[in-house]
Amino acid sequence: MARRIVTFVAALTVCSSAYCASYPDRPVRIIVGFPAGSGTDMLARFIGTKLVDPLGKPVVVDNRPGANGIIAADLTAHAAPDGYTLQFMSLSHAMNAAVYSKLPFDTVKSFTPVMLLASGPLVLVANPAFPANGVKGLIDLARTKPDTVTYAVSGTGGVNHFAGALFSRTTGVKLVNVPYKGGPQALTDLVSGQVQVMFGTAAITLPQVRSGKLKALGVSTVKRSALLPDVPTISESGAPGYEMSIWWGVLAPAGVPSAIVGRLNAEIGRVLGEPESAQRLAADGAQPSPSGSAEFGRMLSSEVGRWRSVAREAGIKAE
Repeated sequence: MARRIVTFVAALTVCSSAYCASYPDRPVRIIVGFPAGSGTDMLARFIGTKLVDPLGKPVVVDNRPGANGIIAADLTAHAAPDGYTLQFMSLSHAMNAAVYSKLPFDTVKSFTPVMLLASGPLVLVANPAFPANGVKGLIDLARTKPDTVTYAVSGTGGVNHFAGALFSRTTGVKLVNVPYKGGPQALTDLVSGQVQVMFGTAAITLPQVRSGKLKALGVSTVKRSALLPDVPTISESGAPGYEMSIWWGVLAPAGVPSAIVGRLNAEIGRVLGEPESAQRLAADGAQPSPSGSAEFGRMLSSEVGRWRSVAREAGIKAE
């Protein structure tokens, strides 16, 4: 039986022209490691719906939330490498490798990179009562009053935790992280003044900024966000060299035939090239960033290395 399975996998890796030509001949499953309604889930459903016509088969989103995406990644890594199981994932996939000493898969080698989908900034926001109105003022306050500036963290080892750790690494000042069980609780306490600042996605912070419940101090990317053109980047406003993007991509199990990866890459790329896609992503402060499989693979490896370095320096470990 084991020999037959190995032979099957080997045949898929080679991918006979007949097999690839018939792909897909049944529904394609997209695994999402976050709950329905989350940013990654909504992106997966939007693109999945757009893929139904070109693929000619149903595309089903399968939410498997938990452990910051590890449950979904494990399911993907151990699925058959036939192109019928995909994972829509985010930057947190690379960060998990930095936080957890043992995972049931290799963050890079257990997967076939399909493509990078989109990327966007985090927004450094503060409660309106926070005395600083910009990044420089925040840094000065953290230097003159050490261990007093608090920032909300929606889970140890999450994106905003790393954003704060990178900020401390870049500026040399210490921010005190206050962990929460999730983003909604963290945002609620930030608005009420229980915590002072937070690095959050544009999707969750912009409504609060526009309503005046929060103020934006800076954006994390190299360039300013079109949604917040008057808000400077963190790098230009007091922390030179600070740069961080949140991104989303598609992975498949290791060993998926290159012809199938190429087909998926082309079809998803066409979806991302549509004006509707750009508008949909812009609403969340992101923009299409399609890439080839090899390029995305190199990026994923680089991100794993980068965040492992930040985690070691900041002492970020899974609890």
